[in-house]
Amino acid sequence: MPLSLIKPAYHATVHDMPLDERPRERLQKHGAEMLTTAELLAIILRTGTQRENVIEVANKLITRYGGLAGLVSADLHELGSQHGLGPAKASQLKAALEIGKRLSVLQTEKRYQIRSADDAARLVRMEMMYLDHEEMHILLLDTKNQVIECVKRYKGTVNSSVLRIAEIMRPAITRNSPRIIVSHNHPSGDPSPSEEDIEVTYQLAEAGKLLDIELLDHIIIGNPHYISLKEKLNW
Repeated sequence: MPLSLIKPAYHATVHDMPLDERPRERLQKHGAEMLTTAELLAIILRTGTQRENVIEVANKLITRYGGLAGLVSADLHELGSQHGLGPAKASQLKAALEIGKRLSVLQTEKRYQIRSADDAARLVRMEMMYLDHEEMHILLLDTKNQVIECVKRYKGTVNSSVLRIAEIMRPAITRNSPRIIVSHNHPSGDPSPSEEDIEVTYQLAEAGKLLDIELLDHIIIGNPHYISLKEKLNW
């Protein structure tokens, strides 16, 4: 028989599953929090391929990228080239992951108040822990430790600590912020401070005394942990 006449082997789809086991129906009945990550991804992707149903495609993506963290940082074009996705589905997936990331750092209308290192880390952690490059974020605070603004200062490694001190302090000066919390990430995932991290922290604290701007903390974001240099160094 010619190969063109051979029908592909039938593969079970989600519609072949019992009604109460299908992801969409399970979400409607039990709520989104009861679904596995693969089931949630399956709802976003909607359809599978001739060889794999949508849940199998979702599971394969989770395995390949090591979970949601890997999918968040995955390249859009690389995702689109994976079997079963394509540009449209990859875009849908990236959009859903970005919404989740933004929601996790969404502030309420009332200014967010920092009472501990955990509060500060919680505000920036989800945005910074998955980055594949280094960034520094500066939380500008008022006298009640309420966040006035979060300023992103640079991407990549800045070799000049002198330049870094000036650049970090400038937003606080221009916005009349009496207190700041500095945070930066380690793309390696290990939040252990380097000698330069410690040196810059001491320089920032000293510069703050001269400028009457209090450095409340310097937080290093890893994945999944963080380190408070205020607690570690006790300056």
